[in-house]
Amino acid sequence: MWRAANGILLFGFLFGFLFGVVGGTARAGTEAGPGEPRLRRSRIKELASLEGVRENQLLGYGLVVGLAGTGDKRQTVFSAQTLTNLLERMGVSVDPRAIQVRNTAAVMVTAVLPPFAQPGTRIDVTVATAGDATTLQGGVLLLTPLKAADGQVYAVAQGPVITGGFLAGGGGNQRTLNHPTTGRIPNGAIVEQAPPQEFPQQELHWQLREGDFTTAVRIAEAINAKFGGEAVAEAENAALVSVRIPEDYRRRVVEFVSAIENLEVATEPEKKIVINERTGTIVMGQDIAIAPISILHGALTVEIQTSFSVSQPAPFGRGETAVVPEVGVGVNEEQARNVRLKPGATVEDLARALISIGATPRDIIAILENLRAAGALQARLEVI
Repeated sequence: MWRAANGILLFGFLFGFLFGVVGGTARAGTEAGPGEPRLRRSRIKELASLEGVRENQLLGYGLVVGLAGTGDKRQTVFSAQTLTNLLERMGVSVDPRAIQVRNTAAVMVTAVLPPFAQPGTRIDVTVATAGDATTLQGGVLLLTPLKAADGQVYAVAQGPVITGGFLAGGGGNQRTLNHPTTGRIPNGAIVEQAPPQEFPQQELHWQLREGDFTTAVRIAEAINAKFGGEAVAEAENAALVSVRIPEDYRRRVVEFVSAIENLEVATEPEKKIVINERTGTIVMGQDIAIAPISILHGALTVEIQTSFSVSQPAPFGRGETAVVPEVGVGVNEEQARNVRLKPGATVEDLARALISIGATPRDIIAILENLRAAGALQARLEVI
């Protein structure tokens, strides 16, 4: 675990160093002076999206057939009802209580409808079991309508399911790879009708993916400088920039949006440290500054061990044989180790210092949380 964490930290430092060198060579104009934040150039399409141009979620309920006895069991009644309804539409009348077909499985089908999708466009779908089927390997999804939140059918899915895993064995000896109860059908759905979207003709609203007042103002300034007017764009708040469509572009709105998307804006990346406490993974940048501070680190370990011994009476004695527990308590307190960070120290210096005193990933997480509480960490700490 500790070696893996060391590798992640060192990889992050090397990647940050190489990225800084390459970025400085290619975009020297964005380098900051001493004491100034480091800026980078980003296109508006990377920072914001156009309001109203969005994806839509689709959902459907269907049936997968062709399974080799790995489908739903008897207790999953809705899969039998689904198969009965399907057969009735084909002219076959069957009592759902009288059938037991283990080669079928009831599934939920999901997909994402991209903006401006036209009829005939193919999209990917994801299939997941809704009953107790053990695997969808080798199955074929039957014709399944996919609906949006408004209840309208926008796509129809059908095709062979690719699971990316398998379930093999039987009789108590089984081997499972990945999740065979979930699969995908690449290009498995055909769009039947375009989603209702109205392209704006008077004013555009750009929504920032991460709200920031400075970035919103810079986007508005870049648009005004490009199209020669202070009234063209205005930052409404930290996450919204309103852009009035000039008269010259009223009939060329698509060209106007394309021109705005490719404008470059100077941005300052947010300094963030991401911690996964479940796995002990820590990802942090190289240029995160830390205030001068002294860290005193130690650990207290309390270990309780219980062993059982047999107490047996002497021959011809009147006692009874009994099991007697023997409890031993041990306390081990490590000697405190001190780490000092000088003015101008970065998170790389902190990591090197913590590694030198033998800190574990759990210790580093606790130290980072204490640094944030002490106000010495000049970055946002995010725990996932």
